[in-house]
Amino acid sequence: MVFWFAACSAAIVWLVFQSPAFDYRLVMAGSLLGLVELPFGPGPFQSLSLSVLVLGAVMVGTIGRRLSRRKWLGVPIGMFLHLVLNGAWSSHRVFWWPLFGIELPGQRAMVIDRGVWSVVLEAAGVLVGIWLWGEFGFSDRGRRQRFLRTGQLDRSFVGARRQIANQDTESQP
Repeated sequence: MVFWFAACSAAIVWLVFQSPAFDYRLVMAGSLLGLVELPFGPGPFQSLSLSVLVLGAVMVGTIGRRLSRRKWLGVPIGMFLHLVLNGAWSSHRVFWWPLFGIELPGQRAMVIDRGVWSVVLEAAGVLVGIWLWGEFGFSDRGRRQRFLRTGQLDRSFVGARRQIANQDTESQP
């Protein structure tokens, strides 16, 4: 389920914020953190409380450091997106943990419980990743290296894509 979480979280953040300065690597890393619990079953990474706690830690830890905040906000955003993409709310005892008690239900991880649907979702994640490859212009080595080094997108490419999109919508009757 790596592609489902990583590619879809990057795509959602791109579609919502359209920011080339965002560190998409940290968004993807945050969305994959919940997979740490895969061998043990659902735990705190599948709960809303841990994502909120990490968000609070980032906000407090980056007071007065705007650029650091912008960078590190990717981790809790990715964690929130993991909850959405995983359907974590379907188990209210896990999602709202520890509000209904500190003990977590002893069940298999949601990713495993889906069975064949996990394969379908992973294939969809691969397709989203292919779309992102083209959307971000990663066939260009320089853009790819910039992304791997900084997590950011090439501003000139993104600006050119927006101009083309705006021209297309303006030319339509």
